[in-house]
Amino acid sequence: MKVLVVDVGGTHVKVLASGQSESRKFDSGPDLVPKSMVREVRKITGDWDYDVVSVGYPGPVLHNRPVAEPHNLGCGWVGFNFETAFGHPIKLINDAAMQALGSYKGGKMLFLGLGTGLGSTMIVDGVVEPMELGHLPYKKSTYEDYIGERGLERRGKDKWRRYVEDVVARLIAALEPDDVVLGGGNVKQLKRLPAGCRAGDNANAFIGGFRLWEGTGIPRKPIPTDNSTTGQKGAPPWTQ
Repeated sequence: MKVLVVDVGGTHVKVLASGQSESRKFDSGPDLVPKSMVREVRKITGDWDYDVVSVGYPGPVLHNRPVAEPHNLGCGWVGFNFETAFGHPIKLINDAAMQALGSYKGGKMLFLGLGTGLGSTMIVDGVVEPMELGHLPYKKSTYEDYIGERGLERRGKDKWRRYVEDVVARLIAALEPDDVVLGGGNVKQLKRLPAGCRAGDNANAFIGGFRLWEGTGIPRKPIPTDNSTTGQKGAPPWTQ
């Protein structure tokens, strides 16, 4: 069986299927609703074969469904039946968590996604815990308002970079991770990475989407990391 991974972001929706070498995408934005998202995905993947679907959603997810509307897209996501719309089994996960899962090498990892907003996820010994740190208060607003896309546009690169260093240092001090990954499209705007961090890659979202189906008998692309560092046997924790 083959997996289609759908990475829903505030600027683009990107897709990749098992066995394909190039991803495809279309624009998203504040008018994108789930029905049109599914329609566009099916349109640009019409020549691809897949049996199951992983969806990275830009908001909190519980029991395979969104529990809040996204901040940067249209409405109607909560209560939408993705499985019926796609006509295939679905695994839905927070978009930052999906990229984090694709970046994970073991231990206690903090992932921060510098994109339209601020995505955040912890993975501890293979257990994925999506978080909404971006909406916590910071200075006169929230973390997301300072180091998300709005903060970069409003304050300029130099101030934005200083805020990124400050926020990352605060979160490292509070959460004490073994490994910190900075992902998202705006990580390339940093002149240097904050101390103790490594750069992620947006393509890791696709790896995370494939990993969601590990242990289910579904073949997938090889993952360029060593899962043995988690000390887990059998199916990985994120599939259980």
